[in-house]
Amino acid sequence: MLEIFPIRAFSDNYIWTLVEGEQAIVVDPGDPKPVLETFNKLKLDLKSIIITHHHFDHSGGIQELKDHFNCDVYGPGGGHIQGISSPLSDNEEFELLGKKFIALSTPGHTLDQLAYYSEEACSEPILFCGDTLFSAGCGRIFEGTPLQMHESISRFSILPENTKVYCGHEYTQSNLAFAITVEPGNQFIKDKIEAVDKLRALDKETLPSDIGSELKINPFMRCEEKTVIDAAANYSGSELKEAHEVLGAIRDWKDNF
Repeated sequence: MLEIFPIRAFSDNYIWTLVEGEQAIVVDPGDPKPVLETFNKLKLDLKSIIITHHHFDHSGGIQELKDHFNCDVYGPGGGHIQGISSPLSDNEEFELLGKKFIALSTPGHTLDQLAYYSEEACSEPILFCGDTLFSAGCGRIFEGTPLQMHESISRFSILPENTKVYCGHEYTQSNLAFAITVEPGNQFIKDKIEAVDKLRALDKETLPSDIGSELKINPFMRCEEKTVIDAAANYSGSELKEAHEVLGAIRDWKDNF
């Protein structure tokens, strides 16, 4: 089984690191320096990099790490991300350290966004979702549409509830502040706020989350719940008939929150 831990980068990025023995994989190394420092300290050999999308804070360290370790780089196809040696497409299976992973196309935040899911890498299923899904939130819709984002998040909602969710940023506290505004009566959100505040006071990570928890606290995974629909309609001042319209309304609300 793989051990997973975060390497912190920039102000709130997590470079998730998967280790087996002295071999390792990193996810979205936007900054190569903390990776090199950690690997030197722990005497690890970087075998593979996986990239979720093209944004520089997720891909900026590819070339330096690739040159240093001579490792494979998996990520979105299209040729627009320099350094990717193994381009992937939707539903494509591949192996990392002998464990099977599958790439899932999840556009919305960007059009090239891939997520990575494995049921055999750890004792519970794992998901690396980049900036599509956050704990209690989702990414800004920069390139896609609310419909695409809803469809992408819906792919996650049907995964096993014990799936560990490894997001790209430490945004949980601010996301929960918005979530409780959308659903002020949601006790699961209130309990999560209390737990997360304690972790952040100690400068501890709030991730990974899990799908079961997100289905209870994340407004962007709850767009078919009456409380979320009513809150979105009240914010937008219009009747919202489709779940993706609800998501679009609350994403606009969050952008201006």
